[in-house]
Amino acid sequence: MKRFFITIEYDGTGLVGWQRQDEGNSVQGYLEQAALALTGQPCIIQGSGRTDAGVHAYGQVAHLDVPDKFDAKAIMLGLNAKLPSKKVKVLNAWEVSDEMHARFSATRRSYIYRILNRKIGTALHREFMWHVHYPLDIEAMREGAAHLIGLHDFTSFRASACQAKSPIRSLDKIEIIQNGEVIEIHAAAISFLHNQIRNITGTLVQVGRGKWQADDVKWALEAKDRAKAGPTAPPHGLYLNEIEF
Repeated sequence: MKRFFITIEYDGTGLVGWQRQDEGNSVQGYLEQAALALTGQPCIIQGSGRTDAGVHAYGQVAHLDVPDKFDAKAIMLGLNAKLPSKKVKVLNAWEVSDEMHARFSATRRSYIYRILNRKIGTALHREFMWHVHYPLDIEAMREGAAHLIGLHDFTSFRASACQAKSPIRSLDKIEIIQNGEVIEIHAAAISFLHNQIRNITGTLVQVGRGKWQADDVKWALEAKDRAKAGPTAPPHGLYLNEIEF
């Protein structure tokens, strides 16, 4: 058997998320259907991380073990040919050692959250950006975000149902980039808690609207209480951007 890493792009609209579920279509489920059709045997696709329903990906990475007769090109082209949905595409594939693991070997994960900041909503990108019609103060948001860099207890910014054993995480980067009406929040870390990016985004939008001061982000962080931080931003603005190894 050979092990391959694959990079996957997907549109999470209408899917139950990355992880295979008892009901509903998932990215993992689609890929495993394709792998079965390609190789003729059941194949577990192990992703580098889970994304929730409605969340998208530019560069999710997963691994799979297949018979020796397959090479990287055959895996990439074959999976794409067998995928039952156009919402999922395999962008590339490469062979790795058996010790490599898509989840446990990852050294950095990065996400992008996209906001459309204008009065009128969008006809073309409804499922790919969060429409915020209030004017946002980008500099205030950047000032608030700076409080989150580094090693912290992120209890205030994780979902109540988060299954991580510890709320301690080190946020390596958080940048806010504005390009006309589109605002992007870029975040990178070794790993993230459930809903961490969406909860951070919801909080920073409160700052941008003027409902919070930038220093209130530090207060929310130090409170270690989910109720003290801002609302959870909707899933459709979030993209898993890149996995590093």
